[in-house]
Amino acid sequence: MSVILVVCVVALCLLIVVWIKRMRAQRELMRASITPEELHMLLESNKDVPVFDVRLPLDFLADAEMIPGAARIPPKELLENPSLIPKEKDAVVYCTCATDETGRRIVKQARGMNFLRLKFLKGGLSAWKELGYSVVPYDKSFHLDTRT
Repeated sequence: MSVILVVCVVALCLLIVVWIKRMRAQRELMRASITPEELHMLLESNKDVPVFDVRLPLDFLADAEMIPGAARIPPKELLENPSLIPKEKDAVVYCTCATDETGRRIVKQARGMNFLRLKFLKGGLSAWKELGYSVVPYDKSFHLDTRT
């Protein structure tokens, strides 16, 4: 009976450690986010904040608008060439997905390469537009490569 008890206690301890690590990672990622209101205020006070639209090309078929001043960079290109992200100043990425999946993934990978000032826009372009902030049409051509 004592072997079963020891195994259960060890398993419980491992689950607790995994849960704590997951919670820490989630908190760290949330610190790497910025709300649409915060970004709007930041852009109003400082026009020198790089903003990257990292939506997939297919997303542009549904919504061909961007945050004014944003640079359109496909996620794959940004991850393959991290030098596109400035290390020395704050920068923001955004996507369209409600879970901010693309933005979160890019920030997570960039932080692993010591790009610690990069943030993702919570709620992405949809949240930005819901608050009535301005957008501009995206009028450049793009290649419909759906790989990220």
